Amino acid sequence: MNQDWQNFLTAQGAQIQDGVVQNFGDAAAERVATRDSTILCDLSQFGTIQVSGEDAKGFLHNLFSSDVNALSTERALPSSFNTAKGRTLAILLIWRNPAEYFLQLPQSLLAPIQKKLGMYVLRAKVKVGDASAVTTCLGLSGANAANLLQQHFPVLPQNPLDVVHHDDISLIRLATDRFQINVPTQHAPALWQKLSADARPVGSPCWDWLNIRAGIPVILPQTQEEFVPQMANLDLIGAVNFKKGCYPGQEIVARMQYLGKNKRRMYLAHVDGDGTPRAGDGLFSMEMEGQACGIVVNAAAAPDGGFDLLAVVQIASHEAFPVHFGALTGARLQFQPLPYPLS
Repeated sequence: MNQDWQNFLTAQGAQIQDGVVQNFGDAAAERVATRDSTILCDLSQFGTIQVSGEDAKGFLHNLFSSDVNALSTERALPSSFNTAKGRTLAILLIWRNPAEYFLQLPQSLLAPIQKKLGMYVLRAKVKVGDASAVTTCLGLSGANAANLLQQHFPVLPQNPLDVVHHDDISLIRLATDRFQINVPTQHAPALWQKLSADARPVGSPCWDWLNIRAGIPVILPQTQEEFVPQMANLDLIGAVNFKKGCYPGQEIVARMQYLGKNKRRMYLAHVDGDGTPRAGDGLFSMEMEGQACGIVVNAAAAPDGGFDLLAVVQIASHEAFPVHFGALTGARLQFQPLPYPLS
C-alpha cells in the first residue's frame, strides 16, 4: 500500500495489517452495514499490474483464458492465467484505456505473476509493471451506491462489467449496486472524503464477503494450481472463452468442457462452529472415505455469525452426502444458492 495513502486511512481510523485495512474500529458492525446499507472500502488486498506497448493486446490474449482481443475501453473482463496443465495460477479482472491494460489480482500474487508474465515477453514490444502504488482501487456497495456516485460523476456504467472513464478515474460496475473506482493515488483522499460522507467505511474483509456472496472466486497462494477453471465456475462468470485460440492449458480446459468430465464445482455455503475456515482447508464427506472431497476457496465472517465460503466440492458429495469442514466430525456446510445457475 502506498505510504501516503496508508497514512491517510490510518488518520480516518483504519486498522491496517500487512497493508490491508482490517476494519475501522467495529468489524462486527461493519459486516452488518455491508449487508444492509451503503459502504466504502479500500481494496488494497488487490494489486494492479499495468501492461503497455504495441504488442500488449496480442500478448495478453495469448496468455489468458478470455478474449482479450475483443476487450474495449468500455468493458472489464474476468479471466484466468493457467499452467500448461490447465490449473489456475490467478483469476484476474482486466480493464484498459486506449494505451494500457490493467490486471487486478490479489496483492499476494502480484510479484510472482508479474515475474511470470515477464518471462513470456521475449521479443514482444510489451512492458509489464506494478501500478499498485499509483492506482488506488475503492469499492462502493449498497442500495445508495449509484445515487452517491451520480453526485460526483455525470455518467455511470449501466451494466455489470461496463466501464466509464472520467479523465484519469475509471468506474467499473460490478453488479446492480456494486462499483469499483480506480483513481490515481494522489486523488484518492479527496474522493474518499466525499464518498465517506454518505457511505460507511469498512474493512477489506467486508468486500471479500461480497465477492463470496456474488460467487466470484479469488485464487490465493494456498489454492494456486488446485483447480481447472470450470471447477471454480470461471466458465459461468465469463472468464473463459471456448472459441478463442491457444493459451496455456487451453487443451485441458476445452477437453473438460466438451467431454463433460468435470467432477467438481464451486458452491456457496455457510458454516457455524469454532473453527475459522481459510483458503486451502479441506472438506470431508463419507463418500470419500477419509480423503478430502473438496477445498475452501475463500471464506469470510458473515454478518449474523459463522462464516460464508466458496468451496470446490465433488459434485457427487454435494448431491448425496453431508459435507463437513476440516474433518468428518467438523461443522456441517449449509449449502446456499449461488446468484447464477450451475450448469
